[in-house]
Order: sequence, then structure tokens, then C-alpha cells
Amino acid sequence: MKRTIAIKLTFSEIEQQAFRRLEVQFSAACNYVGQIAFQAKERNRVKLHHLAYYAVREKFPELGAQMACNAIAKTAQALRALKEPKELLFKKGCSVHFDKRTYSLKGQSLSLFTLEKRLRCSIEISSFHKSFLEQGKAREAELVRKGKRWFFHLVLDLPDPPLVQSDRKIGVDFGENVLAALSTGKLLGGGPLRAKRDQFLAHRQRLQSKGTQAAKQRLRKISGREARAVRHVNHCAAKQIVSEAREKGCGAIVLEDLKNIRTRIKAKKRERSRLHRWAFDQLRTFVEYKAAGSGIQTLYVCPAYTSKTCSHCLSLGSRSKHRFFCSHCGSLQHSDLNASRNLLRLGESADPSTGDVNRRHIAALIRR
Repeated sequence: MKRTIAIKLTFSEIEQQAFRRLEVQFSAACNYVGQIAFQAKERNRVKLHHLAYYAVREKFPELGAQMACNAIAKTAQALRALKEPKELLFKKGCSVHFDKRTYSLKGQSLSLFTLEKRLRCSIEISSFHKSFLEQGKAREAELVRKGKRWFFHLVLDLPDPPLVQSDRKIGVDFGENVLAALSTGKLLGGGPLRAKRDQFLAHRQRLQSKGTQAAKQRLRKISGREARAVRHVNHCAAKQIVSEAREKGCGAIVLEDLKNIRTRIKAKKRERSRLHRWAFDQLRTFVEYKAAGSGIQTLYVCPAYTSKTCSHCLSLGSRSKHRFFCSHCGSLQHSDLNASRNLLRLGESADPSTGDVNRRHIAALIRR
């Protein structure tokens, strides 16, 4: 199991200048590799290395051999994340990729490669992160600058915890008004977060419409506040979901597969803007890695008709906001809670041999 920890670094003014020069050279090398990859239409890291290595070494001699390899590796990784091939453009101060040959970590001291020489700096490691360092093995890392602060994002290989041996599962339905509805009956409200997101959006729109220098300065100052607020709420929600599964003795959490949902959104402009900023994938990622750390598996099922089907009699009912009513059996439930119970049933009926995401024909069966 891999886990990334963020270590805060303390630099002097001279050291900051050295790392800023490294940022500039490294981002320029990545852009150069991106141009070569676009022209050759190549994404494979090994093939791209053979194409670009000597050219990068000749154009950026100060980077050295290993940093040239790191620039090629970072570019190849970014290219693989794209849906379709296109020319990459890394910003001037992009994060710098380090491997075991370009950094060394010993106690409270970290040695890092620069264009002139290696620099040794002091680090601040919390007790929470120390427990990971003691258990895991250090791998690659990224040097990240956020304003005037510097962080070293270190990837660790941790031993996999023993899996929870239980056939019990818990279904979770994600939403905007109700952030997460659990099949156990627990609801995590998302109303305050939605209102806060609307406030952030309205504030940005007012400043953007002014267009003055003061408004632009204010926009730069408040940049990232909404993302940080959403990230905090998602972390708390994911922790509650995993804690609930652990308390109930569940061996798996069943989530809905919301891949490509943004392409299916049909709503008015204001609603589209809000829905496209809904960070459901971030919450899914948080639940997945927190569950893995507790030995709990994560399963994904197709969510088709889970919000319209009665979890008691499997008949199609009517949904109005948070109210779900089934005219066949007379069941009256919370709509998101009903959907989470349908997800749980799909997770229990999915054939493990077909993979984590069960097939759409299973969802069709519940409509009969």
C-alpha cells in the first residue's frame, strides 16, 4: 500500500533561490520533452527516454543525468493521464520530481539535489508522519512550492494491513444535498458545504465583474479557499464512512461508479456550474485509501435506477427531492437512503469474478 506524506521544509533565502532556479530548469526540460513526445506521438516512458534523453542532456547540461531522467519520467506520467494526445505545457514553477538518487533522508535532515550542489535542510516531521516513516520504505518524491512555503511530498511503501474477514458490506450513496447516505441509516449532510460553495462562487463573480487591480489582487489572495474547504469536509466525511464500516464489522464498502457522469449532466447554467464543481471523485478517493488502510475493500457498482427503485419490493417508485414513495408496497423512505440500500444489494449480488464494477444487466434485473 502506498501513502504520500507532506513534509514541511525550512529554507534560507539563498537556498530558496537555488531551488527556484531548479524549478525553472526542470519545468523547461519537461516542456521540451513534451514537445518531443507530441511530435513523435509517444507516451511510453522507456521509448520516450530513448528519444529525448540525449537531447535534454545537450539542451539542459546543468540538470545532470538523473534529473534529466526524472524530467522524462514526469512528462511520461503526465501524458498517460491525458485522454487524448496533445502538447503539454508545464507552468514555470512546477513541482520537481526526485528519486532515491537525487535525495537522501536521514533523521531530521534532508539532502536535495540543486543545479550547483546538494543542499542539506532541516525538516519538520509530525508524530503522525513519523509513524508512517517507521513502518514504510521511502520511494520517489515531489518538491512542491505553495507561495513562500515548501513541501516535500514523499511516497512510502507501507505493509498492507490484514483484510477484514467479514461478508457484511455497507452501501454508500453520494450526493450534493446529502453528502453521503449510508445503508445503515446514517446521513452526512452537505447543505452547509453547498451554501459555502455558492458563497465562494458569488464572491469570485463579483470580483471578476469589477476587473480592477484591487479586485485581481483579492482574487489571488482568496485563490484555493473553496478547494481547501471542500477537501476538509470530504476528509471528515470519508473518515466517518470508514469508521461506520469498521464499527459494523463490514469487510467491504459499496460505492456507485460515477465515471463520465459530467458528460451526462443536463441542467440549467447555474446548476451545471455547481454540479461540475461537485468533488465526488475526491470523496471517492478519500474513502478508498482510508478503507484500504483499515483492511476494508472498496467495490463499485453501476448506479443505474438505484434512485428510482424501491429497496423493499424492487418496483419503480416516485422520487421528489428527499422523499421516495413506492405505490406498489407503500414504502416511504428517504430517497438517498433508499439508493444506498439498492447499492448494497447490487454489491452483494455482484459476481467477484467479473471485477469490482458489476455489469449493467444486473441493474436491469431490479426493474423487473
